[in-house]
Amino acid sequence: MSPLEDLLALLWSSSTAVLAGVAVLLLLAFASRRFALQETRKGPPGPKPLPVLGNLLQLDLKWLHISLCELAERYGSVFTIYIFTKKVVVLAGYKTVKEALVNHAEEFGERHIYPMFQDINQGHGILFANGGSWKEMRRFAISALRELGMGKRLAEEKIRAECSHLISLFEKYDGQPFDTSRPVSKATSNIICSIVYGSRFEYDDTRFTCMVNRANDSIHMLGSKQIQLYNNFPWLFSWVQHRRMILKNCDESIQDIKDLLAQLKEKLNPRVCTGLVDCFFMRKQKEEDLSVEQNHFSEDNMVHVVANLFAAGTDTTATTLRWAMLLMAKYPQIQDGVQEELSRVIGSRQVCMEDRKNLPYTDAVIHEAQRFANIAPLAIPHQTSRDVTFQGHFIEKGTVVLPLLTSVLFDESEWETPNTFNPSHFLDEEGKFIKRDAFMPFSAGRRVCLGESLARMELFLFFTTLLQRFCFTPPPGTSEDELDLTPVVGFTHNPSHHQLCAVSRR
Repeated sequence: MSPLEDLLALLWSSSTAVLAGVAVLLLLAFASRRFALQETRKGPPGPKPLPVLGNLLQLDLKWLHISLCELAERYGSVFTIYIFTKKVVVLAGYKTVKEALVNHAEEFGERHIYPMFQDINQGHGILFANGGSWKEMRRFAISALRELGMGKRLAEEKIRAECSHLISLFEKYDGQPFDTSRPVSKATSNIICSIVYGSRFEYDDTRFTCMVNRANDSIHMLGSKQIQLYNNFPWLFSWVQHRRMILKNCDESIQDIKDLLAQLKEKLNPRVCTGLVDCFFMRKQKEEDLSVEQNHFSEDNMVHVVANLFAAGTDTTATTLRWAMLLMAKYPQIQDGVQEELSRVIGSRQVCMEDRKNLPYTDAVIHEAQRFANIAPLAIPHQTSRDVTFQGHFIEKGTVVLPLLTSVLFDESEWETPNTFNPSHFLDEEGKFIKRDAFMPFSAGRRVCLGESLARMELFLFFTTLLQRFCFTPPPGTSEDELDLTPVVGFTHNPSHHQLCAVSRR
């Protein structure tokens, strides 16, 4: 071999050795990085799922929130379950839920949209939408509602006026037992209608009655096992009766809304906004005049924003108010305490929001009714917007997340007697009202209820006005102990079917 060939061979062998060494180092680095990545991407723990069924054998779907609280005791405040084949990460306890929804609001801020809600909303509106359209509609709704007096004097006047109509309706029963659900639903719905449409409806209005009934019935069916099956296997269970009934209800309600919108458009005065719909029409025209490239102010969005506000504003506040009245009948000594304070501080005049600071016991009772009623135990499902490592657990983008509000409102580390209806949770030793951080019935973060301030005002004014005028008691022959506090499971938790007597105090 020539000297040149010897040199080339040496260079080749040296290069090969170097390349081999580099390759080994790269492989080791890759393996080390992959191992480290696997360690950092370790998902939340949870019970081992079965094929297809997931963790159904370990869950009670009727009382899912209770099953999840029990699993949290075993697996911690962040854990994974499978509902059929759907992976779900559950967040339990006040500190964990707050950290996720508030401190990591961007990562946990998307809405998971089950097939049933996609069928209903088609990505429009506020409650079940994501992306640019959701941001624009939520921003608009909050701005418009504030302009129309949400949480302010104008809204207070509307609520106080509605209180008079509700009292008149209760008085017609003359102290006899009646179901509170429809009257209260109509009263709270009218507050939303007066803000959205600019006017209220009479309680005997046929269209209004049908709209309220359809909304209540659909919300109840949304929590049924039929809809749970459809949401997990839409290709297999699209035929279920509850889905057909909900879609029929929605179609009829949307047609009613379109008819009302058409009437309002004919009377639109560009210089005066009487309701949110007027504000939407004017904003829609402005966006069209400016030829905005991404104009989300479409008729579809308008219809579904109105439908979302109507359904949410009708059900949640009415349900909480019904729980409050039932709890007063169940615990008459607490009702006596509220009425004593109202008589001493207010007398016979109508209550106003300014009075709240002087009614600490009453305010505490209202807050405790919200906590104890726990009407949205699972909140509305969230979804991760991107990969996130949370409390040491890796959660992939697009994972369904359940903020377990039950575990917040009944957190044993936050509440002295979580399983008892106890207004002292919101009172200090001197009997003054105190705020509690773990009071989170409206959820938190980017998806916190946009009507929270209105709902708080409604609950205070309706509750105090009714307690001024009536004592709520069980039907004759029924004792307080016989009043059932077991909720009816639906999309929200309503009281079991019951009747109460509204006995006049005058």
